[in-house]
Amino acid sequence: MDLSSPPPSAQPPAPDPDSEPAQLLDQLLQSLFDDFCFWFQRGLVLLELTPDHLLPAAEQQSLRLKLEEALQAIAATRALRAACATPMAVDMDAMAPWHRLMMRVWNLSSMLRIAGVALPPDGRGDAEPQA
Repeated sequence: MDLSSPPPSAQPPAPDPDSEPAQLLDQLLQSLFDDFCFWFQRGLVLLELTPDHLLPAAEQQSLRLKLEEALQAIAATRALRAACATPMAVDMDAMAPWHRLMMRVWNLSSMLRIAGVALPPDGRGDAEPQA
């Protein structure tokens, strides 16, 4: 028995943050987070244009709070990922509410368009989902 060599590690080596899969994961998540942030910020703009007869004030306030909380959660998620030396995915259960919230923004946009509310350009050159 060779006592000069260290015992084998019980844990596999940490993935290289510069590996191709790690870079792909980072690019994918950054793009996804950027899209969520864009639509949540867009939702806040749309709420400013939303008349009470389309969405009651209490529902507007609830949606506004959810959008603001989601923006904070994404910022925290980005910070946690940046602070970690190894590649880190984000659980789908954590992102599912963000996806549902983004769909609520799309529905709000559709309601406003159907009601004839003039919407400001989205700033991306992309067309918003049409009703």
